[in-house]
Amino acid sequence: MTRWDETFDVIVVGAGFAGLTAAIEARNAGARVVVLEKMKAPGGNSIISDGGVAAAGTPLQKQHGIEDSPELFYNDMLQAGLGLNHPGLLRVLTQNAAEAFRWSEEYLGVEYMDRVDRFGGHSVNRCYAAAGITGATIIRAMLKKIKELGIPLRKSTCLEKIIFDGERVTGLSVREGYNYKDPEAGTIKNLQADSGVIVTTGGFGADVAFRAVQDPRLTGKIDTTNKIFATGEALVEAMRLGAAPVQLSHIQLGAWTSPDEKGFGSGPLFADYIGFLYGIIVHPDTGKRFVNEQADRKVLGDAILSVGRPSVCISDHGAVEHSGWDISRALKKKVVKTFETVEGLAGHYGLPADALSQTITEFNRAVASGVDVEYGRPILHDSMPIKRPPFYAMRLWPKVHYTMGGLQINEEARVIDLDHRPIPGLYAAGEVTGGVHGACRLGSCAITDCLVFGRIAGKNAAG
Repeated sequence: MTRWDETFDVIVVGAGFAGLTAAIEARNAGARVVVLEKMKAPGGNSIISDGGVAAAGTPLQKQHGIEDSPELFYNDMLQAGLGLNHPGLLRVLTQNAAEAFRWSEEYLGVEYMDRVDRFGGHSVNRCYAAAGITGATIIRAMLKKIKELGIPLRKSTCLEKIIFDGERVTGLSVREGYNYKDPEAGTIKNLQADSGVIVTTGGFGADVAFRAVQDPRLTGKIDTTNKIFATGEALVEAMRLGAAPVQLSHIQLGAWTSPDEKGFGSGPLFADYIGFLYGIIVHPDTGKRFVNEQADRKVLGDAILSVGRPSVCISDHGAVEHSGWDISRALKKKVVKTFETVEGLAGHYGLPADALSQTITEFNRAVASGVDVEYGRPILHDSMPIKRPPFYAMRLWPKVHYTMGGLQINEEARVIDLDHRPIPGLYAAGEVTGGVHGACRLGSCAITDCLVFGRIAGKNAAG
């Protein structure tokens, strides 16, 4: 029999978007809740994200005259996921996204920018950026709320073992005083969960050994946008208990990252929000386009990786000015560079100048006609030709960004075992789960996933 050091109703493992959301909803359902975070500060990868949330049928869309629906959102995600999304989970996400977005605004007090953006794979504008274009805006609001609700947050506390009594999950063995530089440091304690344990530990993008088993291309030579602690120990521990893994080999590469900076960096703001929407990506040897710049992340990431060395993303001052985004940080770090002429840009990156000039001419014709014959790229209504100096450019090389695979859950956020039955007392939400996104996650859908299923997990775990 396990000797317990403390008892709660609900224990949440992980203090990112999904975990804090689950804790808030569990507390509001009347449960005694504690949140455990293995690092010295909460937020995880959530706090370094760009804070984008996708939702269909919102008041802000209506204000901007954008026609959208959960059904269209569902179809876009299903297409990007190559039909591998679990339909029930996907339906839950798309039908509850707008309400979760409203909850974050009205209940948590998250401030979003007064604009609706569109990223690769979405058929309409439905992506909302948190103020400051950072997930920290959302995390700060969540931390404020859990403080108001009196929910304890215990940092430097790492999951060691999920405790199962033969019938249900009853609690956790944890290491208090955890230090990732010395994993054996700290003290082991047993925490009882009378109602449920919610695993919200994120993905395994920084776990090189584990991810390389799933996709042999993703060795240590491929960088990641994740923080170093995005590892798979909680996922593996749940699997040891009998939890079913789903689509672990589906690992997303961020196509908008640069080899000229570590981690997520500042370049993606230019590439994803400006270059892919209004500019072009060219092959480093030919100076020619080779992919639809507004394709989903899997298509773009695989295409760029297949080239074998960094490609170049190009736009002009007109697009940068029109976008309204501040890319000064990327310019200051010289991840994004400016050139007064196309010839100067070509010379710097070793591109054939004549071929590049021809590529830009052909692209400008596509903008003028509204049709991209070559790659079928959507020409946005506010697109403009690349002709106004200075010209902006950035090298692109994919980095591991998101792991679509993880623990199998059902529509109630209950973890499912290898016999296709819920494991009593065990719940999960966010990137640690699998099946929602299929082969490819669309931009701004990760936080939506965390909000929607975090709320469900919190309410259901509280009983």
